Amino acid sequence: MPEKHRIHFEPVDIDIEVSEDERILDAAFRQNVHLMHGCREGQCSACKSFVLDGEIQMDKYSTFACNDTEVEEGFVLLCRAHAFEDCTIELLNFDEEELLNSIPIQDVDCEVLSVVELTSDMVSLKVRPVNGAVFDFKPGQYADVFVPGGEDGEKRSFSMATTPSGADHLEFIIKKYPGGRFSSLLDTGISAGTGLLLNGPYGNCTIKEGRVLPVVGIAGGAGMAPILSLLRHLAETNSDRSVHFYYGARRVDDLFYLDEIREIGKRLVDFRFVVGLSDELPAEWGYDDVVLEEGFIHSVAERHEPALRSTEVYMCGPPPMVDAATEMLEGQMVPSDQVFYDKFTSPMTSEGV
Repeated sequence: MPEKHRIHFEPVDIDIEVSEDERILDAAFRQNVHLMHGCREGQCSACKSFVLDGEIQMDKYSTFACNDTEVEEGFVLLCRAHAFEDCTIELLNFDEEELLNSIPIQDVDCEVLSVVELTSDMVSLKVRPVNGAVFDFKPGQYADVFVPGGEDGEKRSFSMATTPSGADHLEFIIKKYPGGRFSSLLDTGISAGTGLLLNGPYGNCTIKEGRVLPVVGIAGGAGMAPILSLLRHLAETNSDRSVHFYYGARRVDDLFYLDEIREIGKRLVDFRFVVGLSDELPAEWGYDDVVLEEGFIHSVAERHEPALRSTEVYMCGPPPMVDAATEMLEGQMVPSDQVFYDKFTSPMTSEGV
């Protein structure tokens, strides 16, 4: 039987119990303490913290997320960390609003309603909970979906594109990768009626209620999903916040849901929808109310937003896009507590968005 130890978090004065065979972040979730997190695979540094006292060892992690010098100084990634005695840990990033008031992590059995191709490599997967279950979450969050027939515990992370009010179903927007353990099943093994197990919700890319700053969404690829969830939520709740959405793709053929986003925008205040294409622009563009520009989406957003420091920014997309947008926002001096994103690992390891 693995020994158990006490973890005390500063400066929030919260204690949890952790077994030596479980990671500290997982133990916190189990006890409904929602620490800041991102990829949960030791590659993004969102859960980086500092050990004030006690012995901790880490599973395999990326030195880009926590380099050797930082480890020697006492920094750890909580998603990789195991405690071998009572420890005191300083949280470097935390959200007091979320810490003890988040939705508990849950396992919910679902069945697939539909698998619909959106583009040549993008799919809409709709599922619904079964046996009277409800999968509760906040707009912008994501879930782990277990791979049917996969190894024990094998899962992929996907953001919900729907809102909690759409309780009859959940929608995931998934990019298909050649040979992907989950995405390849969307062609051959997952169809209407297939059973899927969901675990979650996870993620910090959620609207903070009671705030009034304009909202800027920046997304690329399947990163459309959480931002679409936020847009749908703001429209459903009759929000009076200004909303600007910047979506990046390579070509016009990679775009989808343009009409729905335009309709959602009619229910929002000061809505602006801007599409950025990294390839050459088409000769014709059929949307007078959607701005089309050439360039990477973080650069497009920067050109259009002279007052980013006075906005809240929500982002999701491929890691290079998130990295570039984060660097841009830092250059624009946007306060870190006004920037929200969940950074997923590469498709080689997670296929997440």
